[in-house]
Amino acid sequence: MLGRLKGWLQGGAATAAGHPAQAAELRVLMVCTGNICRSPTAEGVLRARLARAGLGARVEVDSAGTQGYHTGEAPDPRAVKAAAARGYDLGGLRARPVQPADFQRFHWLIAMDEDHLAWLRRKAPPGCTARIELLMPHGRRHAGVTEVPDPYYGALAGFERVLDLVEDACDGLVGRVQDHLGGGVRGHA
Repeated sequence: MLGRLKGWLQGGAATAAGHPAQAAELRVLMVCTGNICRSPTAEGVLRARLARAGLGARVEVDSAGTQGYHTGEAPDPRAVKAAAARGYDLGGLRARPVQPADFQRFHWLIAMDEDHLAWLRRKAPPGCTARIELLMPHGRRHAGVTEVPDPYYGALAGFERVLDLVEDACDGLVGRVQDHLGGGVRGHA
């Protein structure tokens, strides 16, 4: 099945989050600054959408930050609250920084904003075959929005906005994953 991905996604066999290497045909890493607001939200939403599409066992999703100053911490309580109100569980997630091995481990590294995208591209080792791109261009309902804004210094409404954007973009991502893995049921994401 991985042969179908050749030319589109390539990567190593190691995994994060304790998943067996053979279990995931595709590995996706969501990236923001501290890995306590946007990227764990995106991880939780994408996992749920993939599970609903019947692809949960085939795709590993993780998240990390460009900075390590929240390493080991749970997501921001406001992110957890906003996500829970929509049925997403972020409770077991813990912040971690992007590691050099992530560029080989993951097929797809997805940045929340332009700064994260630039950082990932700078840190990618020579010969890196992982796709590195922004999340929001995958969205369908938020034309012209290119970044997921950082809600950290704002109120709960900012976390709701993040969820609106992330849900839209993750629906688009699920469609791309379905197209490339040749699985799942269209329209259920």
